[in-house]
Amino acid sequence: MKDVLISVDLAKSVFQLHGTSMTGDVKFRKKLSRGQFLHFMSEHAPSLVVMEACGSAHYWARELIKIGHDVKLIAPQYVRPFVKRQKNDAADAEAIAVEAFAPPMDCFRRGRDFAAWLGLVPRQFSSGGKQRLGRVSKAGQADIRRLLIIGAMARVNWASRKPPVKGSWLARMLEKKPRMLVAIALANKMARAIWAMLVREEDYNEPNLAMIP
Repeated sequence: MKDVLISVDLAKSVFQLHGTSMTGDVKFRKKLSRGQFLHFMSEHAPSLVVMEACGSAHYWARELIKIGHDVKLIAPQYVRPFVKRQKNDAADAEAIAVEAFAPPMDCFRRGRDFAAWLGLVPRQFSSGGKQRLGRVSKAGQADIRRLLIIGAMARVNWASRKPPVKGSWLARMLEKKPRMLVAIALANKMARAIWAMLVREEDYNEPNLAMIP
C-alpha cells in the first residue's frame, strides 16, 4: 500500500487536493488548475489517489495510472455522509474518503474490533484482579475517528434543544457523564453500526435511543 493518500475533488476549473498519511495525518491541502494538477501529480511520489466517480474521473484516473499512481473511484453516495462542513469542493476532497482509509469490514470479527481499530475503545488497566477503563487510545485511524466524533457531538449538542427520551441510553449518559465522553461513546456505537451494515449488507435502520441498553 502507498504511504500517502491523495483525495481529489474534480471541479470544473479548479481541483482541490487533500493529502494525508495512512493514519489520517494531514500532509497538504492544495487548490490547483487543471494544468497544474497533472504537473503536480507527475512530480509527486506514487500515491493512492481517490476521486468521486463522475464524468471526467475515468479520464483522470487513466492519466494518473500512466504516471505511476494507484487510483480508486468512489461512488458519490459514499462521500456525502462524511462531508463535515457546508457543501464545498474542499470539504468534498477531505470526505473522499476517509472512505478509502478503511480496510474491508470482514477483516474484523465484530463491530467492537472495528471500533478498537479506530481508537474508540478505552484502554484497559488491570490491577488486583479489577479491570479499569482509561481514555480512548487514539491509536487508530484519525480521520474516520474524528468524523464519527464530530457527528456524535452534533447529536449530543442537539439534545440540549430537544432532550432525548427520558430513561433512554442517551438521556442516562448525559445525566452522569461529560458531553465529550458521551460523544465518544456514541461514536463507538456508530462505528459498530457501520461494521454491521457493511458485513451483513443491511440498510441503515435509525436506532431508537430509548431502547439502547
